[in-house]
Amino acid sequence: MVSSNRVVAAAAVGYLCGSFPSADVASRVATRGDVDLRAAGSGNPGGFNAMQVIGKKWGIAVIVADMAKGTVAGLVGRAIAGDAGGYAAATASIGGHIAPPWSSFKGGKGVATSAGACLAVFPIFFPIDAAVATVGAVRSRNPELTVRINAAVWIGSAVLWSAAKLPNAWGPKPGRGLVAFSAVSAAMILAKFRASRRPIVTA
Repeated sequence: MVSSNRVVAAAAVGYLCGSFPSADVASRVATRGDVDLRAAGSGNPGGFNAMQVIGKKWGIAVIVADMAKGTVAGLVGRAIAGDAGGYAAATASIGGHIAPPWSSFKGGKGVATSAGACLAVFPIFFPIDAAVATVGAVRSRNPELTVRINAAVWIGSAVLWSAAKLPNAWGPKPGRGLVAFSAVSAAMILAKFRASRRPIVTA
């Protein structure tokens, strides 16, 4: 039985991993500090805004780094406190990306970090996640709608895998931790999308 203190420690490590400011570092290196992604383009410190503002290669680098944060958090969390620690750290990494302490708790939307977290603790879902995101992006061209659909599939898959005790590749055994990870993470991302909506200005 893993102690709750170890799970809390795993969550704390996960939060710190997720809070690493990948986009800020990339923009500072690429533009020598001349461009602030929070004040340029969409204002979101994430990979897609980085692509638009500082270049495709830098944007891809940010996406890879953001995914790595979630993956590292889940793996380290599991090493600290077993399956429960893995789920706690993976969830916290998404929270760290969305609300990092280094920038007044104003961060990105957590999509790439959530994909990396899934790769660590829900790897069997990763290809489904990628497929749904790709189809949604191509057909709807509405990022928030795509995220809503993906969130429903994500949570539904977690419930199915846990109830049916399906294999989870190298990830932790599916159970209540997986459902909690999926539901809480999806809720955080959807809340961030709602909070990021810009008001419509009419003449």
